[in-house]
Amino acid sequence: MTDKPTPSIIHHFSSIKDPRLDRQKKHKLQDIFFITLCAVICGADNWVAIEEFGNAKVDWFTELLGLQHGIPAHDTFGDVFAAIDSKQFSECFTNWVSDLANLTEGEVIAIDGKCLRRSIDRASKKSSIHMVSAWAQRNSLVLGQVKVDGKSNEITAIPKLLSRLDIAGTVITIDAMGCQKKIAQQIVQQDGDYVLSLKGNQGKLHEDVATYFTSSLSPKAAIVTVDGGHGRIETRAIRVTDEIAWLKERHAWVGLQSIIAVTATRESGNRVTEETRYFISSLSANNPTKLEHAVRAHWAIENNLHWVLDIAFDEDSNRTRKGHSAANLAIIRHIALNLIKKEKTSKVGVKTKRLKAGWNNDYLLRIIGVI
Repeated sequence: MTDKPTPSIIHHFSSIKDPRLDRQKKHKLQDIFFITLCAVICGADNWVAIEEFGNAKVDWFTELLGLQHGIPAHDTFGDVFAAIDSKQFSECFTNWVSDLANLTEGEVIAIDGKCLRRSIDRASKKSSIHMVSAWAQRNSLVLGQVKVDGKSNEITAIPKLLSRLDIAGTVITIDAMGCQKKIAQQIVQQDGDYVLSLKGNQGKLHEDVATYFTSSLSPKAAIVTVDGGHGRIETRAIRVTDEIAWLKERHAWVGLQSIIAVTATRESGNRVTEETRYFISSLSANNPTKLEHAVRAHWAIENNLHWVLDIAFDEDSNRTRKGHSAANLAIIRHIALNLIKKEKTSKVGVKTKRLKAGWNNDYLLRIIGVI
């Protein structure tokens, strides 16, 4: 065991400005951060639980950190994270994860938003916190996140998030909310490609694409896949084309190369349903497998990030509200999830890894990168 925790994560977050007055600094900011991160990895989901976790391991933390004043009170944890600038915290996160991730050519990065439902504060007339995150499908890591401004929406948050990421050579997937000309232009300017979902928010574009794929001009399915399970069979057919000169004349989108239709037919018992979703892309249609992969990979952010945060971290039930604390604790959860995902020696799920880290100090240090 090392004398001091010196993984790269401490280095990356050491630049965060301490919001406290000097006379109030009883505990080092990096110690507060380190204890909080350890506690969240091991299953603590609020400030009281974080304090209790620290006290349960006070001897261990004292040996590791050289604590002079014991474990901070839960109010101290809450007040500090409520005051830390969440924008700076998020930027530090992105810088750290850029060292952690190994983005290769063609990596699919899904961008999507998630509402922290219990962060609503009706007494202070504050709406729920909404975080937009970037998820690297192949790396299985959160690359970054931005809190949506209270009087704004994802359309303004997505460009901020993209500007923090190195997306050269990657494929960015976004749902219909982010299907905006300026966002597509930014992706291309940052040397990335895009696959954007279409709905009615782009006026005639969705209508024109849908009309094409329901006409006699529509190409045949390039790929058909069948998945089964839980009493349901799903057949997915993808059609793609780059013969869209007519569409480019009507709609000026930077980098637009192809349009995509994905028809999903679901059979469950005697019930059969069918749904077709449409996409635009800067990728060529000559590789339908790549396009199909990008469309499917986008859903990974729901299954591998949002669902895990709710099931393994109980995020939707978290009532943290004060100041920046909800956004900052969400970032802590993202840090914890990334570290847990990167630990490969234990072949169990995220929730069980959290428990194991709480039981075994050496395993906890392995997750954090100290040993």
